[in-house]
Amino acid sequence: MKNLLKHISDPSDLRKLNPEQLPQLAQELRTFIIDIVATKEGHLGASLGVVELTVALHYLFDTPNDLLVWDVGHQAYGHKILTGRKEIFHTNRQFGGISGFPSRKESEFDAFGVGHSSTSISAALGMAIASNLKGEINKHHIAVIGDASIASGMAFEALNHAGVSNANLLIILNDNAIGIDPSVGALKEYLTKVKSDRKLATQNNIIKALNFDYSGPIDGHDLPKLITELERLKSVKGPKFLHIITTKGKGLKKAEEDQITYHAPGKFDKITGERVKKDKSSFTKYQNVFGETIVELAKINDKIVGITPAMLTGSSLKLMMQEFPKRTFDVGIAEQHAVTLAAGMASQGLIPFCNIYSTFLQRAYDQVIHDVALQNLPVIFCLDRAGLVGEDGATHHGVFDIAFLRCIPNLIIFAPRNEIELRNILYTAQQGLKNPIAIRYPRGNGKIINWQQPFASIEIGKGVCLKEGSKMAVLSIGTIADNISEAIHLSEKGDEIAHFDMRFVKPLDEKLLHQIFEEHPTIITIEDGIIKGGFGSAILEFASNNDYTNKIKTLGVLDTFIEHGNILELHKKVGLDADSLTAIFKNIN
Repeated sequence: MKNLLKHISDPSDLRKLNPEQLPQLAQELRTFIIDIVATKEGHLGASLGVVELTVALHYLFDTPNDLLVWDVGHQAYGHKILTGRKEIFHTNRQFGGISGFPSRKESEFDAFGVGHSSTSISAALGMAIASNLKGEINKHHIAVIGDASIASGMAFEALNHAGVSNANLLIILNDNAIGIDPSVGALKEYLTKVKSDRKLATQNNIIKALNFDYSGPIDGHDLPKLITELERLKSVKGPKFLHIITTKGKGLKKAEEDQITYHAPGKFDKITGERVKKDKSSFTKYQNVFGETIVELAKINDKIVGITPAMLTGSSLKLMMQEFPKRTFDVGIAEQHAVTLAAGMASQGLIPFCNIYSTFLQRAYDQVIHDVALQNLPVIFCLDRAGLVGEDGATHHGVFDIAFLRCIPNLIIFAPRNEIELRNILYTAQQGLKNPIAIRYPRGNGKIINWQQPFASIEIGKGVCLKEGSKMAVLSIGTIADNISEAIHLSEKGDEIAHFDMRFVKPLDEKLLHQIFEEHPTIITIEDGIIKGGFGSAILEFASNNDYTNKIKTLGVLDTFIEHGNILELHKKVGLDADSLTAIFKNIN
């Protein structure tokens, strides 16, 4: 049998096939994804679940003239392969390679850049309105969104607007009952009932009530049925909604059976699906330091509650869910709600640990200011994945948190240097702070084996001297201290370089800073976040306010978006690896 995928470089080739050939192409596409991801790693389950849909959309619609938006983008691997990137797909998520998410600068077929959830309907609606205004009334606009993402507030806002528009908009709900973790909430329960009770799909339908032409649910793996229904919908004017049922991980038995693990399984055997066992690290992931510590604290403090927006596994709050299900809340992809929910709990004397990835806290900025800080409610924000996170790239790097949080009154900001510091600040926070606190920590493993030491309180606003030196003082925040220590060790001027872990970006340890500025003519600040407005800016403000004239150099992430690659590659790119820092120390007088 002739291989079809081999001869397809873009959707114009796909459209030359007969409909009867499409199931074969779908199988070849699924196999191609499995073959590459098995060795190169990446997001697997989501893309396997929409293979048939991907083929059908590019077959029937005139992409890129018709505009196709994928929500989040985890599921867009098949889309990338069919739109000119098959030969370079092996570079997916690698330094210098293609992005793991749709990106406008990468391909004209990527109509809208994504990475965070629930943006697709708003974006596609905006495109559809633009087409109407330009007189392009025959142009199609398609948003593909999952059942976890559509429950987010932003998606509902867009549905609310689209329902009273005359936009030529098709929303496809890819319903597989799971995001990264299983979907939660009343809407998920409603969609589950719709799948089992067809009457609900036709009567009292929530989507129909919003003025959409609703069809489905249909089997999203039945290509002929998909083709027929999409062909019909092409001729329907106004906002329309197709509900399809898919299986995440479709076509790889292990991925279907363990959908959480096989969301992004690492390397695996492409035939059996068995994951390749990595050498087990002696060190603990920071997320597990958080997860294990909060369980330990919850056992001795019954006021502690845990909150996460759809990241139970990624945050390791699942450990608390297992021990204390009534005190652990997965609110779905709803960062704004998570923050204000925590504020409400704090107002009534509970101690909420609100665990949100640094990059996702951007989505709840007003709630942090208006609902938490303005009322000075002692919510404990645990910002996982702070700093450069690696292969997920620009949409997921947690490099803006220091800068956007530092300007908020009442808010304490702390970055632990190691696992023991993280453990102790979690302990300190639940003892009864008078202010909200943001604790930022990185993705990946720590470097201490025996981190489960007896708890010790940390004095708020107190930095520490890690190494003394006579001429140059390096001030750091968080785990980037490891690279600095290595760089000082490698430096010819090592004896002259002092190293201080300031620990708190806010409040600063001003007593220690006065001592540092009086004793060291040269000051270097180093952070794994954006320089503008960040930790270094805070030190410059301190120097200005106190009329210090020391030479000050700020290092960190420059005013640009950093692409994807592993952490070592990215640190080298931005000049934060030990070798780059050693060279900087050498060249500063």
